Amino acid sequence: MAVIVTKDEDDNVALSEKINADLREKMSRTQNNQNDTPDFGEPSEYLENYTKTNRFTWVWFVLIILALIALVFFILL
Repeated sequence: MAVIVTKDEDDNVALSEKINADLREKMSRTQNNQNDTPDFGEPSEYLENYTKTNRFTWVWFVLIILALIALVFFILL
């Protein structure tokens, strides 16, 4: 939204109040349409037996880095 600024302070104040009133009205309409809690959806069957990464994740990162180093080494030779 663009606002045209003039030198007349009364017009600026009235315009600012009108914009603020419009924004408040839009915000109240959107808040009335939304629930108090966010809708994240129901957990799917795919995630039922999902486990988080365990403490040995760093091993995979080390293996990937070693593989990249070996790849660079073989390419340069």
